[in-house]
Amino acid sequence: MEIPIFTVDAFTNLPFKGNPAAVCLIESELQDELYQSIAAEMNLSETAFITRRNSMDFSSGARFGLRWFTPKSEVPLCGHATLASAAVLFYIKNNVNPVVVFETLSGELNVHQHGESLIMDFPLNKPKPQDQHEVKELLKAVVGDLTIQDVCYSETTKKLMVRLADTCDRSKLTSLKPEPDALLRNESTGKIKGVIVTIKGAPTAHPGYDFYSRYFAPWFGIPEDPVTGSAHTVLAGYWSEKLGKKKMLAYQCSSRGGELELEIRDDGRLDISGRAQIILQGTLKI
Repeated sequence: MEIPIFTVDAFTNLPFKGNPAAVCLIESELQDELYQSIAAEMNLSETAFITRRNSMDFSSGARFGLRWFTPKSEVPLCGHATLASAAVLFYIKNNVNPVVVFETLSGELNVHQHGESLIMDFPLNKPKPQDQHEVKELLKAVVGDLTIQDVCYSETTKKLMVRLADTCDRSKLTSLKPEPDALLRNESTGKIKGVIVTIKGAPTAHPGYDFYSRYFAPWFGIPEDPVTGSAHTVLAGYWSEKLGKKKMLAYQCSSRGGELELEIRDDGRLDISGRAQIILQGTLKI
């Protein structure tokens, strides 16, 4: 079996920045064990598998199946690998449709082109306040002695969101180095599968980010994810309320870094916009 495969840097207009994802184009569904083996072999935070629907090819079809796998397990939602998948369809396969629809574990996700960006139609997962005392050991493992302003939790995504006090600048966020083993040791209940750490941005500066974040998910075998669309389904709902804005510009300040444009729509869903760079294409032989 030969499978076309691509590596795409998502949420960036530069190679070797943003978040890399592998994208595989498959004619029909594979065994779950094979999906997982391919994802483990690629060893990126996510490998995406696009499946044809209704006998349409990748250039003319408007609907596709889409699944995402980390090196350890399947995940229900992944933003950067969805962006990467759309980039392969639009930029490599020259898909003729104005919108492509992905059928996923999180329902239908639409993606369309807008200038040099791709815009994804995603669910909004607004978090709820979380009692800090219930997760105090985990918080200590993530942010040490830094002052915390808010802690929230998204049950849908199983993500814990930690907002540092406004007295913490971006350098405090970028200098965090939580040990994956410490996070796993202090949260083994299965309730939390990822931790977002965020601070308020400086929208008056240039380019004027409304907020910054980092994301840690050792429970999925990902010590730190460079740029995370699914985390921003949580962050957007929180920061929109705090800032009184529906349109926001966000930056995830991992070592690779990536930029996301966010807009909460009137129907309660979230548009996530970003760019993507295809840096590798080849054939997977199995």
